[in-house]
Amino acid sequence: DLYRGDPHWAVQARRLMERYEEMGCEPTWTCAPYQLDIRPLFGEQIAWAESNAIVFANSVLGARTHRYGDFIDICAAICGRAPAAGLHLEENRRGTLLVRLEGLDAELLDRDVLYPVLGHVVGQVAGHRVPVIDGLPPLVDEDRLKALGAAAASAGSVGLFHAVGSTPEAPTAKAAFQGVEPERVVVVSSEELRAARDALSTTRDSRLGSVSLGTPHYSVTEIGRLVALLDDRQVHPDVSLYVSTGRDVLAEVRLRGWEEPLRSAGVVFVTDTCTYITPILSETSRPAMTDSAKWAYYAPGNLGVEVVFGSVEDCVASAVAGKVVRDDKIWGDD
Repeated sequence: DLYRGDPHWAVQARRLMERYEEMGCEPTWTCAPYQLDIRPLFGEQIAWAESNAIVFANSVLGARTHRYGDFIDICAAICGRAPAAGLHLEENRRGTLLVRLEGLDAELLDRDVLYPVLGHVVGQVAGHRVPVIDGLPPLVDEDRLKALGAAAASAGSVGLFHAVGSTPEAPTAKAAFQGVEPERVVVVSSEELRAARDALSTTRDSRLGSVSLGTPHYSVTEIGRLVALLDDRQVHPDVSLYVSTGRDVLAEVRLRGWEEPLRSAGVVFVTDTCTYITPILSETSRPAMTDSAKWAYYAPGNLGVEVVFGSVEDCVASAVAGKVVRDDKIWGDD
């Protein structure tokens, strides 16, 4: 019902979906399959496509997959084999680039918005290398690691990162580097992060047409956060607030009694796809706002829309106000 693209393409896409189901595929239709009840275990050999899923499986779960494109993953599923190469092999999972965080405020380190911005920096400096990030708090939660990895995979070609004290192959920096010295060291301070934050916006226009959350797909926890942030307020009538998520997550949200209050407040749920890859936005002449570095990276080229990047708090405040609202004091701006 939300699709605004070529009807012929929609028919062809549905035919492809149906053929996959006939082959025995489970129709989850999410870019975040790691949020499902059954997900890969540490050390398990898998073959995944979708850049954020690849980097999450490798980095956060410790499963083994190389960066596969569409149809290569299907070939692997059919034959039950993947090439013994790339990130499937232990020696190729060794960190080669040290990203050292220095001088960051403790409050910034505990804000969700840091992680997509940091991921954007990491992707730019790492390229195809395996970065080891040192200086984050221990035990960073999965949603923050998801945002970091998705941004790193978009801005670079990162298929695996290690966050010291948080990801399973990096209890220490030495372990992440497998005892070998890093090939390069990059120091990231507030200055580099502010520059990356600014690069994720294409305009300073305060007008607002859309807000897009959920790239990668929002988790149950993230939607619960949205419930708290909206706090019974209404989305401005001139703004569309889209939340992309998986159908399994939305089912859980429904069971928790959150879906209808959010819809009544003006939230539009998008399942089975994402708003930067499928023509769904009803308004593209005015800027769109997002808390996702991945969405901010791809949407201008894919949709021809101007983008404003901000925290989820900024996005909700803007959706309610009907114009861009940002509080950048957390970044140390003058």
